[in-house]
Amino acid sequence: MRRARAGLLAAALLLLGAQDRPPVRSVFEGADPSALFADGELWLYPTADGLHLDAWSSRDLRHWRDRATLLRREDVRWIGPGRQLWAPHMQAANGRYYLYYAVGPQEPLPSRIGVAVCDTEAGPCRDSGHALITGADAGAVTARPAPCPDAMPPTGSGRFHFEAIDPMVFVDPQSGQRLLYAGGSNGSVLRVWELAPDMVTAVRELPVAQPPCFTEGVWMHERGGTYYLSYSSGHWDRADYSVRYATAPTPLGPWTYRGTILHADARFKGPGHHAFVQDPRTGEWLIAYHRWEDERGDGPYHDHRHVALARVHYRADGTVAPIDMESGR
Repeated sequence: MRRARAGLLAAALLLLGAQDRPPVRSVFEGADPSALFADGELWLYPTADGLHLDAWSSRDLRHWRDRATLLRREDVRWIGPGRQLWAPHMQAANGRYYLYYAVGPQEPLPSRIGVAVCDTEAGPCRDSGHALITGADAGAVTARPAPCPDAMPPTGSGRFHFEAIDPMVFVDPQSGQRLLYAGGSNGSVLRVWELAPDMVTAVRELPVAQPPCFTEGVWMHERGGTYYLSYSSGHWDRADYSVRYATAPTPLGPWTYRGTILHADARFKGPGHHAFVQDPRTGEWLIAYHRWEDERGDGPYHDHRHVALARVHYRADGTVAPIDMESGR
């Protein structure tokens, strides 16, 4: 999910290109990657140290550059002292780009989601000047997570029923509807809002069923008329962190739970907070995510998270094959 730390998180990017190419590594700082393609480049937007949000890009998926600082904490005057910027999501619309981000921590104050308007995928970005969503209505949220098949409990103290974190905006290619997905951790509740055409105003909240095992870090993508809701499950700093998914005929459900596509193995622990992205040059789908490396035991972990990128394989029936983190397939 997020949890930026000072001196943060050295990160590495693992990518498989064509089937006959070996894994390629490139290093940058961050976690919680959002991803998009623009002008022939893959752009990644990670959590940094909580004080700023950056953009990284690559044309060949081998050599990566830290392109720009998009937003600094001092640029966001409404958040108050001691808050941090987490989990950015960049969305193209209206000939511009919109950078959504979480402001935390949740306790003792409610978390919030902000948005900045950017001229290009590399900025410059100007904050909207107000919170788009807040967790202040937590007491009014009655939705609770659906039971988890393997009894994995949600994280958080239980004080709040909703935490306004991990924003993801999806523009439905079928209807054109602009949807903001958010929530997780404390309470582990998913909520969805419809956005106005200006992309910086929430018009109304929409009802959505809670997917099984949901904790945080939701992502929505559409393929062949099927909507894929994927999300992190488990504890962000432990081995039980994983990526699960469900499918539906609409971006709001009803969900058919499909299972886990990323989970810890002997070498890599706690994969999660991910993004699906399609390479327009090849048609291949990729998943960007973060994981803990060189850790032992079940956690909690305190060292470095690494960002990885792997190829996504869809079976003939449209389901997603589990990803082998060692090979990137």
